[in-house]
Amino acid sequence: SLQVMLRSCMIAAAVASASAFSPASGFAAPMTRARGAFAAQSAPAAPRAARVANFGPTMAAKQVPHGGVLVDQMVKDAAEKKKLAAECDFVHQLSPRQLCDVELIMNGGLSPITGFMDQANYNSVVQDMRLLDGNLFGLPIVFDTDREDFVAGKKVLLMQDKLEIATFTIKESYKPDKVAECKKCYGETTLEHPGVLMVATERGQFYVGGEIKGLNKPARDFECRSPAEVRADLPDDKDVVAFQCRNPVHRAHYELFTRALDAPEVSPGAVVLVHPTCGPTQADDIPGDVRYRTYVRLAAETKDSEAGKRTKWDYLPYSMHMAGPREAIQHMMIRKNFGCTHFIIGRDMAGSKSSISGDDYYGAYDAQDFAKKHGPELGVTPVPSLNLVYTESKGYVTAEEAKEQGLAEKKLSGTKFRQMLRGGEDIPEWFAFKSVVEVLREDVMASAN
Repeated sequence: SLQVMLRSCMIAAAVASASAFSPASGFAAPMTRARGAFAAQSAPAAPRAARVANFGPTMAAKQVPHGGVLVDQMVKDAAEKKKLAAECDFVHQLSPRQLCDVELIMNGGLSPITGFMDQANYNSVVQDMRLLDGNLFGLPIVFDTDREDFVAGKKVLLMQDKLEIATFTIKESYKPDKVAECKKCYGETTLEHPGVLMVATERGQFYVGGEIKGLNKPARDFECRSPAEVRADLPDDKDVVAFQCRNPVHRAHYELFTRALDAPEVSPGAVVLVHPTCGPTQADDIPGDVRYRTYVRLAAETKDSEAGKRTKWDYLPYSMHMAGPREAIQHMMIRKNFGCTHFIIGRDMAGSKSSISGDDYYGAYDAQDFAKKHGPELGVTPVPSLNLVYTESKGYVTAEEAKEQGLAEKKLSGTKFRQMLRGGEDIPEWFAFKSVVEVLREDVMASAN
């Protein structure tokens, strides 16, 4: 397909243009794809007392922040902000991925860290999926650069165009072992994996660790509320079930997360927090601002229904890594900081396919199994997603029910759906909400012009 050809060209250009991607680097050959390879990862837990020694207030929601205290690195005083900015040695424009990480460090979404990881914490997270203090952490949070003036002791003013976002006090700069990082975090070293391709071709040669002090929230087309703000609107006496997605919500998704409220793992009266990622994802994904508009329209369309009254919507400035099982842990940890007690784990969550062969890198249930293993320690209960199918006689039922009862399934592929969108054909309402289709069709028309 054209998409595969384009991705292949990107890989070929990346390999040809940088010595870091030579066969000697370790990025040239794919690893053997062993299903369940993540099951043995992560070092033993630190003593519980050490992990919750700084136990603090849990805000409005009943869930305890990761590490015990919800981090808040935002400077409130205007004079102090001006002083911190003036003390900086130079400025640096943030990439879209870096901007997401900085925002989640500043507002506590990545609690308990207060800055980008130094080499010791980076190595610990890569190898053992833990910070040095013993807390679980799915993926390393790193600041990458090719600049050689990012050295210990320097202070950097981080910018989003002309907006001052944060100050970055550098503790150290180091050269990471990117091959080892990809092997442990993604289970792969082939550039066919989108996460490995990002690490190898987008990130600079140095990683820089140090503390972040927030000056201003990033300017976005949509509001991304902080953990404290989200928690303030969540019940403090009920379970909160998080639903993560990076695509528009269609009927099957909606059925999935509303039915999760009745799952045996969830107590009566629970609410669901639909918390889509609106940062950079894969190149062929729908843009974040378009996805956001579909969510706003759908929230308005469903707000008065029984399920809608138990559904809350917020948006996460997070850039996807497509790291499968380990990214599932990252998502659970972040949603824990936002006040969630439960997390819906879909089939092949945060999974990806080879850009050449189309083969899946992870098994359908690898992420679910990994989440079940680490959920108790993390303090977040995974809720396996139902495998729902649509039948004309009974609507949405599980695939197992449809098979047992001999019900005829109705299917519509993503490719056919996109063709129908472009062609102006009617989209069946069992597949997609009218409000969502309207937004997507508006985007198709705008792109065509």
